[in-house]
Amino acid sequence: MGMMKEFREFALKGNVVDLAIGVIIGAAFSSIVSSLVDDVITPLLLKPALEAANLQDLDKFVVFGTVKIGKFLSAVLKFLIVAFILFLIVKAINRFKKKEEAATAVTPEDIILLREIRDALKK
Repeated sequence: MGMMKEFREFALKGNVVDLAIGVIIGAAFSSIVSSLVDDVITPLLLKPALEAANLQDLDKFVVFGTVKIGKFLSAVLKFLIVAFILFLIVKAINRFKKKEEAATAVTPEDIILLREIRDALKK
């Protein structure tokens, strides 16, 4: 019975729940990025290259008859987009943390005392 109680406490901790939510949002985000790459970026940016190779879809680009280089390129493009978006999110979060830390920075008591001594000596 003790093990079940420990497991319940572990499973209901904030970190585990946050992780589960992150995985679910990540899966949903993955479909958005896939659609962005397949339906927007590939047709707009890669259209000349695809037309030169007589292809309609990047995923259908095959080399040597069996190597599906198009799927690989599509996966790399999706990864780069996700990595860049995550970079922007982390950068924004860090900027907010720095502002928060600067706003809540408390001057140590010894510094305050030294300033008071300095001001008293100036008088």
